[in-house]
Amino acid sequence: MEARNPKRQRQKELKQKYLEMKPPMGAYIIKNNMNERALMNVSKDIKSTFNSHEFQLKMESHMVKEMQRDWKKYGEEAFSFEVLQYLEYDEKGEKTDYTEELEIMKIIWLEKLNEDESTELYKR
Repeated sequence: MEARNPKRQRQKELKQKYLEMKPPMGAYIIKNNMNERALMNVSKDIKSTFNSHEFQLKMESHMVKEMQRDWKKYGEEAFSFEVLQYLEYDEKGEKTDYTEELEIMKIIWLEKLNEDESTELYKR
């Protein structure tokens, strides 16, 4: 009988667990609550995307320069990170690419936000 390497077995288990992870995906908004400006987009991994935006803003290297200026002017506490809508995974597990569904969700939410005159979207 072959001796098992517990460390290698654990690595294998963790890798499998990672491959099976289903991070929350969907539409999100980052709002500047001082002037009601916002950035809206979609993501296949909302938590990671929020972390990325926050890191870029703190490092003063965000791609949306107007939002970066507002972050510097009003401070971190003026901003909120919110999920607008989650996109559910295919229950059968057959679907792996949700790009099209996310793009449709983005179009719908951009239309809703453009109708709402109280929110102005940051230009990219």
